[in-house]
Amino acid sequence: MSFSEDQINRYARHILLPEVGGVGQQKLLDARVLVIGAGGLGSPVLMYLAAAGIGTLGIVDDDVVDLSNLQRQIIHSTQAVGTAKVESAKKTIAAINPDVTVVALNERIGPENALELISGYDIIADGSDNFATRFLVNDACYLAGKTLVSAAILRFDAQVYTFKAAEKDKDEGHGPCYRCIFPAPPPQGQVPTCAEAGVLGALCGLAGSLQATEVLKEILCIGDSLSGSLLVVDGLSTTFRKISVKADPGCALCGETPSITDLSPNRA
Repeated sequence: MSFSEDQINRYARHILLPEVGGVGQQKLLDARVLVIGAGGLGSPVLMYLAAAGIGTLGIVDDDVVDLSNLQRQIIHSTQAVGTAKVESAKKTIAAINPDVTVVALNERIGPENALELISGYDIIADGSDNFATRFLVNDACYLAGKTLVSAAILRFDAQVYTFKAAEKDKDEGHGPCYRCIFPAPPPQGQVPTCAEAGVLGALCGLAGSLQATEVLKEILCIGDSLSGSLLVVDGLSTTFRKISVKADPGCALCGETPSITDLSPNRA
């Protein structure tokens, strides 16, 4: 373990923490995290992970920056409107911490490329804004044995979760996956999107910061993992509820007799 003088100064407040120290900071510098989406959630996740010194950050997003994004997607500037989000995010990360290697993937994650995209990373942070992608990323992470830290936001509400369903505990049990809580996507049109119902911009920062915190905890192996819990945030009442959730033996993905064994488009 060898830090440059600049690194010692940059990460001093981490190194001072007994739970992190020099060993933990080196873990962060060696870590590889893939962030799905450079939007409202992905923005704070990427910025805090970059500031923390995550060695390699992958970003998957095929969208371009729009003026309507700037109310919450703080990694992008007005000057970036019309440019690819991954390139805008890469530029901001370089300004925050030039030592971070950014892999900008200007493409949409889908059944045909999900496993390949996540294969080279330790932890996946999902900041996508639609159910189809959330279910796909959950399935891919389970099949590939990757830890997934996910979040969702709408209006004044947020949810944050960590899924490690492929990881066995000492009793050969495992935590839940996303499908254990939500077995299938809701019918199209039943749940409005942020574009339809709106979202408080600052709430994205709160949820994304919590998401980044959980990613760092998983890399450092400190504190209590959020696996097995659902964190629900009500921004209007400023209340946090932590709900225990268990693996569903009948889950189509991680249950005792799974029906989902690959990422084919016609999976359940």
